Amino acid sequence: MGADRTGHRKQAPARVSAPPREAPADVRPRRPALAHVVATRLEEEIVLGRRHPRERLIEQELCGQFGTHRGDVRIALFELEKKGLIERVRNRGAMVRDLTPKEVTEIYAVREELEVMAARILPFPVAGADLARLEALQKKHGAAIDAGDMLGVFYANLHFHQALFGLCGNACLIETIEQAAQKVYGIRSYANASPQVLERARRDHVDMIKAVRAGRREELVALTRRHLKPQPEAYIRAYQRRFGSAMGGESE
Repeated sequence: MGADRTGHRKQAPARVSAPPREAPADVRPRRPALAHVVATRLEEEIVLGRRHPRERLIEQELCGQFGTHRGDVRIALFELEKKGLIERVRNRGAMVRDLTPKEVTEIYAVREELEVMAARILPFPVAGADLARLEALQKKHGAAIDAGDMLGVFYANLHFHQALFGLCGNACLIETIEQAAQKVYGIRSYANASPQVLERARRDHVDMIKAVRAGRREELVALTRRHLKPQPEAYIRAYQRRFGSAMGGESE
């Protein structure tokens, strides 16, 4: 660095950083929050039976329904495919997954063993705060049944079982239980259409809490097994009415 005529050293000009460049509009990340909203709404429509097995999910139509772009819709469909709620069929695109009776039976066999495992390792006694949370969720579930709020029934039931099996303390088991449950979200509307099934679920929740409070493990295990039966039974009956009993056990 040189000096001026007065003998003072010249200072180098300060560097000015260039402002960060914005990514072009076509390569900016999509809005994950909106994609999540689309995925959640579609999941709820499937759970409530408003979208039926084998119904096509056309991207352009979904863009119009949700007022968004294909990028958001594709992210949403990818999330639902990971959960096992939809499937992609060559030359037809995405559609609501149509589980065969064989697939449903296999999934519920796995669910039963996983949930029973959680019941067997659940540590007793259970803290009062945890029992109070279960009771609050059970009351919320019962209130949704009384109000005929099927979406409320779905979420209250979901949160009740998450809270119950979450008490087992095994993070891997808890995650696996949830993944297995997600695969059959789409068949819940078949059982929930029956007031008798809903009442039985309400009673089961009350009895599960009593068993947990009293530390009666074998009773909790038996209730856990019984509680899972109505959903696959209702779905398989509906499936056989649609396609005939000859297809009842075949995988497509």
